[in-house]
Amino acid sequence: MLSREPDLAVIGEFERSDEVLVVCARDPEVVVVLDPLVPGEIEMLELCGRLDRNPVLMLIDRDDSASVPVALAVAKQSESVGVIATDVSPDDLVDAVRGVAEGRSVFDVELALAAIRAGGSPLTQREREVLRLIDTGATVQEIARSLSLSAGTIRNYLSRILAKTRARSRIEAIRKAQEAGWF
Repeated sequence: MLSREPDLAVIGEFERSDEVLVVCARDPEVVVVLDPLVPGEIEMLELCGRLDRNPVLMLIDRDDSASVPVALAVAKQSESVGVIATDVSPDDLVDAVRGVAEGRSVFDVELALAAIRAGGSPLTQREREVLRLIDTGATVQEIARSLSLSAGTIRNYLSRILAKTRARSRIEAIRKAQEAGWF
């Protein structure tokens, strides 16, 4: 859809966050349209910090409360940023891309209100990462291998997550964190 606009060109689509940096290093004018939950070796906040010269537009699913705090944190650190819902009209998406390209901040009011209501997360970035992996059904051993940590370290993270969420089980911790918009 964006490539049909006469003044816009799509120069790439990526499956992983770390792939974005290669293209952006060549052209600081590129508007980066991101899904905050895209997988990769680089966390979203770090990625956006490294894209400090590029305008960034984040697309958030209105039902994905976990992405709202990430988008808000990105908005705090980026010069030219936009945060809009994935269900906006094609015209609104095009306008948002153009807006951040011009250096304007573009925000979906409902998402901004959700971010304000969510408040800060007591979970660290690593704890949120462990919780996301638990949510996929990964075992402690699989998470440990994935993050290059020991199984004991993952268990320690899980204990802290349970304490911070005041949950009795991993499933309850996931539910509470999702409801609060912490991951």
